[in-house]
Amino acid sequence: MTEQTKQPNNKQNRRTPQQGAKRQGQSGANPAAPVRTVSRGAAIRAQKRNAEMANKITNEYLDASATKLERRANVIDDHPRLKFIGLGGMDGGGSKNMMLLEYLNDALIIDAGNDLGVDLPGINYGIADTSYLESIKNKVRGYVISHGHLDHIGGLPHILPKIPAPVYGSKFTIGRVEETFENFGLPMPDGFELKTVVMNESTHERLKIGSFFVELVRVTHSIPGATSVVIDTPVGRVINTGDFRFDPNPLDHERTDMDRLKQLGNEGVLVLLSESTTTERMGRTPSESTIEPSFIDLLDRAPGRVFVAIFSTNINRIQMIINAAVHHGRKIALDGRSMMSTLEMAVRHGFVKVPKGTFIPIASANNLPDDKVVVVCTGGQGEPSSALMRMSTGDHRNVKMKPKDTVILSSTPIPETGNDALIGDMVDDLMRKGVHVFQHTTHVLDGVGPLHVSGHASSDEYREMIQMIKPKFFVPIYGSYRSKQRHIELGVEEGIPRNNTYNVENGDVLAFTGDKMEHIGQVPHGTVLVDQTGAIISNVVIKDRIMMAQDGLVAVVLTVDRRAGTSVTSPDIISRGFIYMRDNEELMTELRNELRRAVEQRFKRIDLDRFKQEIKEHVTHFLYEKTQRSPIVIPVINVVGGKATTVTGKTSQNGKTPEDIAKEEAVAQARRFAQLRQQLLGQDARVD
Repeated sequence: MTEQTKQPNNKQNRRTPQQGAKRQGQSGANPAAPVRTVSRGAAIRAQKRNAEMANKITNEYLDASATKLERRANVIDDHPRLKFIGLGGMDGGGSKNMMLLEYLNDALIIDAGNDLGVDLPGINYGIADTSYLESIKNKVRGYVISHGHLDHIGGLPHILPKIPAPVYGSKFTIGRVEETFENFGLPMPDGFELKTVVMNESTHERLKIGSFFVELVRVTHSIPGATSVVIDTPVGRVINTGDFRFDPNPLDHERTDMDRLKQLGNEGVLVLLSESTTTERMGRTPSESTIEPSFIDLLDRAPGRVFVAIFSTNINRIQMIINAAVHHGRKIALDGRSMMSTLEMAVRHGFVKVPKGTFIPIASANNLPDDKVVVVCTGGQGEPSSALMRMSTGDHRNVKMKPKDTVILSSTPIPETGNDALIGDMVDDLMRKGVHVFQHTTHVLDGVGPLHVSGHASSDEYREMIQMIKPKFFVPIYGSYRSKQRHIELGVEEGIPRNNTYNVENGDVLAFTGDKMEHIGQVPHGTVLVDQTGAIISNVVIKDRIMMAQDGLVAVVLTVDRRAGTSVTSPDIISRGFIYMRDNEELMTELRNELRRAVEQRFKRIDLDRFKQEIKEHVTHFLYEKTQRSPIVIPVINVVGGKATTVTGKTSQNGKTPEDIAKEEAVAQARRFAQLRQQLLGQDARVD
């Protein structure tokens, strides 16, 4: 039975109004004070539940300061064994991929990505916490990047200036790294210089980096220059597959170098670190070449302009669209900053072939007949600020969608990100405008060919990689726990002893010798959150944002006469995201009366800090009782009247008593508060 439904003969309910007020935390024995029907404890518990909910959400993105570890994970380890540490990417595909190989006084970082799937207020992405790396900064000899997707390179502008070392990768990958630094929104620290080294993945070039020998091996993915990373260490050979698929007929003819992988496997591999993004998908991933006829067919059908939304790094597919557009005599306009930046780099380095005169500025597209235009743009994932999203909502500066337009979404939602809803809303907006929308997920229903193939392997290809490499130890990486566990089962089926496998999580430390793998603890790890400007945002700030999104915020501003202990002006109440104050004038009047009574009863009896805390609790209790909601409460106490007002019965030279002076001072201060509030919050209907 709740307190609200207890019978009248309950002892608590037989208390006098004065006793009830005291019990509920109201100060003094004021007969006018109302009896509380909800206990203060219930109000505090409601606010605590809000805080726990916010904590639960933000705990998924804690930084390393929240990691509690056994001390042995942080002690100096001078044993001649190889340590593998997963700092990011061990908890989902596309999730701030980053790992470390450490041997005595040398360390090598493989990938340093960001997580674009972070769904928190005002947050753009997350990167791996580098607290452990900073503690071994003197050991870091280099960064080896498997390929140029942001979930493998997006953390570099934040991490590299703090822990500088050369960056190694294929020609296209290094081009992407340099492009990422050029487009980064914040200036680099004084004295920082980006040092890059291009490696040839086709000639089996090997470079010595500290105690390690590194080789890149070409693999097929959805971006040029994708590689597996081969590291020969003093303990044995380690292979990180990177993201891969075994496409027999890629458009650029850059097939996975399976001969070299087999050769490496025959020579002996100690550890295979294999990406695991789509191990739950059966069979084999179709070839990229299967979708080229679909673009030609759709351009044949389209009565007007054609818009193709695609990842800016999928250069092979962009080449397909260029070929189809040229075949149909159409000009191509690019839209989206990342699209233009990446394609410019790809053309400069010879990864894309564009006939002269094919491209036109997006602003010039309206000057051509509709059936002579193809727009290649970003937005296949429904990103709020992407070019296609702005077109769908009518907010694009140069393009207004027309009923005869055709939109092709050459992608599928990225797993684990929740982008399905964003894409669905965008498609709804486009269809409302009469636009023909073609998606890969409905291509059979629409009577067209496939519009997308994955850049990742399927189960048969993951199995084949294990068969070629024949590792002694197997550690699946870059995927959710369940997908990595599926990968382990494939490895066991292929003859790897289960004891020689490990489903590693972020922060885990595995130690290897020539014949042994051991989990030896964890290092500090976590997620650092980054906003739209590139600035780091504290987890505490995000928790406050979530709590404000839940029940809003109420600020109360009290101007109190220090000597009299009374309110000089009417309490000022500001509500944000809580209630519309003009529709709740009776409630606001009652709250002001409560605040005046609290000032009179408690201000002169306790110190200022305690008074602020009591006001906060009192308002929280009052609002929860009246609304069953628990907003964040911020009390602001403006105390006026100093030593000059402590003397009574005297008149100043201008004929004013100290009481008059105190009141004038209070009014002036209240006016300053009002001006400040207007500057900070603006005057609108929610403030009175």
